[in-house]
Amino acid sequence: MLKPRRSLHHAQSPLLAAAAPLWRSRLLVLAVGCAFAGLLGRALYVQGIGTEFFQQQGAARYSHKLELPASRGRISDRSGQLLATSVAVPSFWAIPGDVDADPAKRAELARILGLTQAELAEKLLPGGRFAWLRRQGDDTMAAQIKALGIRGVFQDREYQRRYPEGEASAHVVGFTNLEEHGQEGMELALQAKLQGRDGSRAVVRDRLGQVVEDIGERVAPKDGQDVTLSIDSRIQHQAYQRVREAVTAHQAKAGSAVVLDALTGEVLALANYPSFDPANRKKLSGEQLRNRAMTDQFEPGSTMKPFTVSLALEAGRVTPQTMIDVGGGQWNFFGSVITDAHPAGVLNVTEVIQKSSNIAAAKLGLQAQPRELHEMFTAIGLGQRPELPFPGAAIGSLRPYAKWKPIEQVTMSYGYGLSASLVQIAHAYTVFARDGELIPLTLDKQAEGRAVHGRRVFSAKTAQTMRAMLQTVTEAGGTSPQAQVAGYSVGGKSGTAYKQVGKGYDKSKYRAWFVGLAPISNPRIVVAVMVDEPSKGAHDGGRVAGPVFSDVTGGSLRLLKVKPDLAVKPQIVAGIAPAQDKKL
Repeated sequence: MLKPRRSLHHAQSPLLAAAAPLWRSRLLVLAVGCAFAGLLGRALYVQGIGTEFFQQQGAARYSHKLELPASRGRISDRSGQLLATSVAVPSFWAIPGDVDADPAKRAELARILGLTQAELAEKLLPGGRFAWLRRQGDDTMAAQIKALGIRGVFQDREYQRRYPEGEASAHVVGFTNLEEHGQEGMELALQAKLQGRDGSRAVVRDRLGQVVEDIGERVAPKDGQDVTLSIDSRIQHQAYQRVREAVTAHQAKAGSAVVLDALTGEVLALANYPSFDPANRKKLSGEQLRNRAMTDQFEPGSTMKPFTVSLALEAGRVTPQTMIDVGGGQWNFFGSVITDAHPAGVLNVTEVIQKSSNIAAAKLGLQAQPRELHEMFTAIGLGQRPELPFPGAAIGSLRPYAKWKPIEQVTMSYGYGLSASLVQIAHAYTVFARDGELIPLTLDKQAEGRAVHGRRVFSAKTAQTMRAMLQTVTEAGGTSPQAQVAGYSVGGKSGTAYKQVGKGYDKSKYRAWFVGLAPISNPRIVVAVMVDEPSKGAHDGGRVAGPVFSDVTGGSLRLLKVKPDLAVKPQIVAGIAPAQDKKL
């Protein structure tokens, strides 16, 4: 018979009765205590020492600072016609990690944005927190993207610069980049005034990028200042059109025209061709971007002769009737032969201007001291930075008179051996329009009736005498009858010169120009025209630049409502062949 088994009591187990090592319990207590101390220290750091850091990190995950862009100031012409303005347009961006779209929607998104699928995929690489998809799109694009309903793709409004006058005013106005920072022209020159100051707005966004609420203080943007230029967009447009037509007709390399208000010194037009569309600059070349009227410098040639003659008149060395022997059109000056395009025996001083005699101008220039001639050139602005604020404006060249050789004094007397831009030449001719004063130029619109005072270069008598001489240039027997304007008396000087290449001249390449003023009886405007490398038909200044001067001058005077001072009929005498003005 089996005996019943005794019940087992675990408390009486010999394993439990064995004494446990004391170090184990202590180690356990120490480990628990260290863990607690670590947690306590971490809590103190998070809640106390590192509070600012963790608050910033937390805020970065739900709060965002939105930039409130300021509107760039508008640029307008003297009558209020907009030349540059900013309009709000949609721009598109994404959080790459949140973009959720099937391949078909991604392909459609790429098409709408004008991207290839590979370009879109590169923008949406995983890991990025922000990516621009397309900046400065349009409302049609915005509607199409919204209709796709792709999560993680958003749009904001940015300002885009618009240029209503396009190519005609491109070199005056210039353009900005995507951030609306000026890059060329007045956009760059007046950057500080036009830019303004951006504002900001702090918001809370949910995981879908939607704004939930505003937090903090909103800083309002401060828009840029508007600017009113002296430019008359009507005169600017016609000057651009006529220069473009002349360049095309003569298959020339380029052309420029400048129109100045002789009363105020305001620049009414400054046109260049080739030009560009400021709103579409994807395939621009340096030839298109160059503001040639400001940056190109050249030997002014015969357009300097009126100043040399005026210096002689001012000093009392000659009168308009003084006779000068021009030796039949050739003069040997110590081995250098000076020639005239229109050979003559003897000319009076008025005819020196009318026939554009190099020899006579050289002889008159030699009568002056080098310092006297240099001071006159400096007084009319040659060799000095123009007052207009255009980036890259040419200073020109005028060597110190102490270094002149005798032949240099001779050639400078008829416009060679020194250089200037078309704007500088036009500016110099304000001396004749303003009775001997060189007035300052400006691109800012001036107050109506504001009196402008200049620096005296010649006496009023000398300037008025020269105006009468310049008028003979456009009359029968002059070098530029094509420059006449129906209904208005005009005067000026043509020029034609071989282009300098290296240390010599290329006799197959010319610059043709005409600079003048009107009406001669009471000058209101100064107009300068230059055509670079005419290669078809005529190449002399009278026949190439003269007709452009005529059209621009006549149109400008009518737009300015200047009353005609002559009977409205052409003054060119039929049957007289237009004189050529080579190297004048």
